[in-house]
Amino acid sequence: MKPTLPLIACAFALPLAACDKGPDVSATNATPSEVQEKLTAATTGSDGVMVQPGRWEGAMTIKELDIPNMPAQAKEQMKAHMAGAKSFVSCVTEEDVKAQKAFFTGDEQDKSCKYDHFTLSGGKLDAVMHCDRGAGAGKMSMTMTGAYSADSYQMDMSSKAEGGSSPMGTMTMKMTVQAKRVGTCKGTPDES
Repeated sequence: MKPTLPLIACAFALPLAACDKGPDVSATNATPSEVQEKLTAATTGSDGVMVQPGRWEGAMTIKELDIPNMPAQAKEQMKAHMAGAKSFVSCVTEEDVKAQKAFFTGDEQDKSCKYDHFTLSGGKLDAVMHCDRGAGAGKMSMTMTGAYSADSYQMDMSSKAEGGSSPMGTMTMKMTVQAKRVGTCKGTPDES
């Protein structure tokens, strides 16, 4: 089974935001591509801006991590490494805003994932996604709830990965990601 922590961190380390009350987007049994299309349709031609461009700073905090078959010493090392909030920085450009790239709904080419439901409305997000990557890679489920505005967001996520070729067994994780726009992009390599 492929590690799911990098997938989750990448998927939601980009700013998730919307204007004042934001668009209303609702989808069931939808691929990430279908959700992105609905999001684009809900914001195209409106005066609302999904994301304010600029420098965003945030933190990801792992609240709970369980890998049952991992050796005890390795588990303790992993917990120590993941303790505390891990900060990140991203730069959302005007081009990102125009192309709706600042709102990441998942890999649009990945046909193995579907949202059971995805609801974005009134400053709130609620979504459940399942991925089935076959016998070699296993299955993953994820729930996401949070609040957003044009210049900040907070997201609680939980995931469960099982199956595949990993001897570690089912992995479960709960994490929180929060970020805010803090100004203009600095244009330095460490900013991304």
